[in-house]
Amino acid sequence: MKEPTQSPYLNLLKNHIDIRRVPFSDRGSRLMLFQTPKSSRLVIKLAERMTWLHPGLDTYRHRPPFIRDLCLVDEKGATLDFEAETYPHMVYLHTNLGDFRLVFQDGQTLAFGLPFQVTAGLRFHVSPQFWQISGQGGVFKTVHNLSYASNGKIANNQITPDEGGYTVDFVINAGNDCAITLSIGDSTDLHQEATPFSTACAAAEERWHSWFSRVPPVDERYRSTYAYAWWIMANNLISPQGYVAYEAMMPSKVNYVGLWLWDSAMHALAYRHADPELARNQIRAMLACQLPNGMLPDAVYDEGIISEIDHPIHAEVTKPPILAWAALKLHETDPNLDFLQEIYAPLVQWNAWWFSMNDDDVDGLAQYNHPYSSGLDDSPLWDYGMPVESPDLNTYLCVQMGSLAMMAEALGMEAEAGMWHRRAASIVRRMIEDFWDKDAGLFHALHNEQPIPVVTPFNLYPLWTGQLPDHIRARLVAHLTNPDEFWGEYIIPTVARNDPHFDPQTMWRGPVWANINYFFIEALRQAGEPALAHTLLTKTLGLVMSQSSIYEYYNSETGAPPPTAADAFGWTAAVFIDLAIQASRGTNQQSETTD
Repeated sequence: MKEPTQSPYLNLLKNHIDIRRVPFSDRGSRLMLFQTPKSSRLVIKLAERMTWLHPGLDTYRHRPPFIRDLCLVDEKGATLDFEAETYPHMVYLHTNLGDFRLVFQDGQTLAFGLPFQVTAGLRFHVSPQFWQISGQGGVFKTVHNLSYASNGKIANNQITPDEGGYTVDFVINAGNDCAITLSIGDSTDLHQEATPFSTACAAAEERWHSWFSRVPPVDERYRSTYAYAWWIMANNLISPQGYVAYEAMMPSKVNYVGLWLWDSAMHALAYRHADPELARNQIRAMLACQLPNGMLPDAVYDEGIISEIDHPIHAEVTKPPILAWAALKLHETDPNLDFLQEIYAPLVQWNAWWFSMNDDDVDGLAQYNHPYSSGLDDSPLWDYGMPVESPDLNTYLCVQMGSLAMMAEALGMEAEAGMWHRRAASIVRRMIEDFWDKDAGLFHALHNEQPIPVVTPFNLYPLWTGQLPDHIRARLVAHLTNPDEFWGEYIIPTVARNDPHFDPQTMWRGPVWANINYFFIEALRQAGEPALAHTLLTKTLGLVMSQSSIYEYYNSETGAPPPTAADAFGWTAAVFIDLAIQASRGTNQQSETTD
């Protein structure tokens, strides 16, 4: 008989997690379990790049599962059909023999609970090795080790070599509390002893209940998506390993294996509400990989960092400078002067790197040398060549220097704080001098000192500085609220709707991104437009809630996620959490939280 799930937080997400599309994983784990669509089979994948096995930045996306064709079998070895019922802590697999159950016993171990007093088990294909024949010989590598075990009486235990690996048949006579465990990892001393399933199940339920019990309450209308967002914030976490020095969040364990620089800043926005130390660790994890010249890498993964890329051009690659901004938000929620002291010097070095290594004409305005450093990988802003002096980058730097000023003030460095305020004001003046087009009423990005003929919300970014003259601020707000460009039912598209480059389906060429909306909510408040900020906040929450999952980006004409948008995506979940908390606390507290 199936035991009822006790936690209201877990019951709220009954069947919200679709394991045909998103991974059933656990906090800190690199294991991911999926159901094969339209079948009663499971697969287990690894959220690891393994560049030593398959060199390349995205080869992990095409690597086959470590375990495939995992099916439930009866005492005769016949495959059992199942219907999955999911919760954050457990998956039920309903069969005609009874309920099989599945939880994480630890980060490397999956435990399958069997129906009481039946003879049943698992069959699966495992590919623990990689081999490749070449003209001069071949390569043979071990991918990972696997250990399987049970506390039941074994009825059949057979390993059969087959094409590409081995098929395992493992059947037990299940007593009242029997489990089969699968442990996967690098260690040769993997978990061998299967504990009673009730023990693993109770620990998993308590672990997840504890996670959800720490989050702030929100209004009823947000609760389901809010809980799902917090599930993503735990499910996408990985434990420290290799270059990953702290527990930190992947944007997606499927599509983005590693830690990305500006994603980590956005993730910290959400974690600060439930676990400030975990939020701080998102920032520490990136600063731990700072290069000697002050640069921060684009991404960090177990085996290394990404600090340069050879496509579409060869150049160093990072991401927009928003760590100081995120750290200051964390400090406002949970003040910690020791943390500010710890990160202040590395952030100053990073700021210096932008101006010393990314300002070829030495005009005080920084440039992007690689499209990916913008975070806007395929934006039409880069179609005309690199480098590009861009208003979005220099706005980020203005916001960063303003954040450094406030950190310096908190640390008692008044003279240094004054310097940062002056530098932030200076970069605004420089943007007006070089980027502002009074006829078009926006800030142009420049390539070879020529305006790039594309209209995007990034041409309106200086609104976020809060330091623009009234006549410029009004022109930018007029662009933003023009339904032919950016306003409307689904806002804000990443290219103006009336621009010839607009494509509502393609990544940074027109879809809506939650993080960009978050920045503009702040910008509108800075510009004295609280009603517009509230509209954007409400529409952003509504867009995310309109779908059954939480996606990387959304079609700006239909509100649906394009097929290429990653599912269960980190910063969209983080933004939803922060905005739902703001909306639930009311307008006055919103301003206190964000400004």
